[in-house]
Amino acid sequence: MTSQFFGEFMGTLILILMGNGVVANVLLKGSKAEGAGWMVITTGWAFAVMTGVFTSIACGSPAAHLNPAVTLGFAVSSGDYSKLAIYIPAQLLGAMCGALLVWLHFLPHWAVTKDTDAKLACFATSPAISRPASNLFSEVLGTFVLITVVAAIGSKAVGVVPPGFGPYLVGMLVWAIGLSLGGTTGYAINPARDLGPRLMHTILPIAGKGGSNWSYAPVPILGPLVGAAAAGLFVKLVGF
Repeated sequence: MTSQFFGEFMGTLILILMGNGVVANVLLKGSKAEGAGWMVITTGWAFAVMTGVFTSIACGSPAAHLNPAVTLGFAVSSGDYSKLAIYIPAQLLGAMCGALLVWLHFLPHWAVTKDTDAKLACFATSPAISRPASNLFSEVLGTFVLITVVAAIGSKAVGVVPPGFGPYLVGMLVWAIGLSLGGTTGYAINPARDLGPRLMHTILPIAGKGGSNWSYAPVPILGPLVGAAAAGLFVKLVGF
């Protein structure tokens, strides 16, 4: 049953379930982790990436991109765009299903949480200070770092990464991005991670939810794609 499509779907599902799950754990009322803070969120997202990558590999996608920006970045650097049509739909569907499971897992907590922004944050990103140009730059830069360092980890100069060790390194990289660059926009750095759950926030009957802030949605979609394309060109030029 394993395939690249299934691997990207399942890996992204786990990524969103665990990643948005830690946000919900920290922000929703009545959770035992309520108020645990940014360190817990960034750490949870790092582990979410690690577990998602392992799941993706086991389910048939050795590349384990889990992110249209990663897929685009490596397509630009390699010149091979064939995976876009397979990976990106799987990633988006996986993100939507992961968000659905987050909603179901925390079902009693939505009604007792009055803060509509907190509820949205359990699905999609939003800026700390709304400045579209600066917010876009944050997403471009964060994604540029993601793609460039992932390529560096796998480069000939660094050497062969021991089998099974790669997912830990990528998780640590996402942890570092969250700690260093994530406070401005919530570091989507992944169009599927934001778009899929934002769609589910719109569709699902979440108790007392507010709007889905679609006016901001282009930033976490376009920013990562631009940053990934730029990183792909950089990696190609440097010759990782």
